[in-house]
Amino acid sequence: MHAKRAGIALLLSISLLGLFTACNSSSLAQSSGKMNVVAAENFYGDIAKQVGGEHVNVSSVLSDPNVDPHEYESSVENGKAVATAQLVIQNGGGYDEWMKKLLDASPNDNRSIVTAFDIAPQKLPDNEHVWYSPQNVKVIASSIATVLKKQDAAHAADYDANLKKFDDSLQALEQKISEIKSKYAGTPVGLTETIFLYQTGPMGLDVKTPGELQKAIAEGNDPPANTVAIANNQITHGEIKVLIYNEQTNTPITSKLQRDAQSKNIPIVPVTETMPQGKTYQSWQLDQMNSLEQVLKSSTSK
Repeated sequence: MHAKRAGIALLLSISLLGLFTACNSSSLAQSSGKMNVVAAENFYGDIAKQVGGEHVNVSSVLSDPNVDPHEYESSVENGKAVATAQLVIQNGGGYDEWMKKLLDASPNDNRSIVTAFDIAPQKLPDNEHVWYSPQNVKVIASSIATVLKKQDAAHAADYDANLKKFDDSLQALEQKISEIKSKYAGTPVGLTETIFLYQTGPMGLDVKTPGELQKAIAEGNDPPANTVAIANNQITHGEIKVLIYNEQTNTPITSKLQRDAQSKNIPIVPVTETMPQGKTYQSWQLDQMNSLEQVLKSSTSK
């Protein structure tokens, strides 16, 4: 999802970032004994915490699941954090352009950058939500570990051990995807936007919603009228068994799709773009998959 309207507050942030220099990150790290890591989104921050363990201080810019990323505006505090970070993790791919502006505003030769979209091995066309793929996340976590080991070689063994533990934990997600595919492949579903395509594909679910509608909603644009009519008709005629929607991006169109689905007793499965509070990346994703599995079970048994 493109945060196209993000960054209005960057003008103030950028004007103040001249107060910070590259040496800030080194001095702060030395005083705390930990690496300073800034993640553009909280799911990447959580992954960094799991891989870095006790050797990292991690802060995440986007962390409120109630905030529409379309409307996000970075702050002076974000700029300070980026200026003093030794590692910055961003999604890229047009998703968090405000982070690129923050990085450009505070050059730092001692800072490493991991851009998830650039290294993700599995990418869908016009779809930057690469963190929804466990396979992509494995590669991203490995890249984080590589940077941490380079910056802090003394604790390389800890980073390797933490990475292995993280990778092993993703097996539950991969197994759940396989289970859903084995039971419900071919089930027709609706999506309000593109974010969940990284899972509906591996699950073998048949997404009926026009791609143009999904893409437009994901980018904060109005979808073509004919695609809205198609999506409405799919619900009216019971052509989908489940409607999956991103609850962080409510528009009049998606709200109507939800209401219409409820009126036709088509179950709705909410998903979020950023990680809810109190979750890990794994528990967040697994909870959503479990919810979808239960709904598929009930809706396909009718």
